[in-house]
Amino acid sequence: MPRTIMFNTFTHWVRSIRTQQVQAPVSPAAALLESAEARAGFDPHHAQELREAASAWLRVVR
Repeated sequence: MPRTIMFNTFTHWVRSIRTQQVQAPVSPAAALLESAEARAGFDPHHAQELREAASAWLRVVR
């Protein structure tokens, strides 16, 4: 169990550094999908909500 917690913490830290190095997303939908990818391992329900929000944004824009 402690290894899992440490691994999750380390993964979150690496992802936060990686996302800081990437340029800003082109659209709000892209930002939502990136957030969903980052949250998927920690909170799958929240990640799904972010994906649905991105999908809704794309439907409105089109």
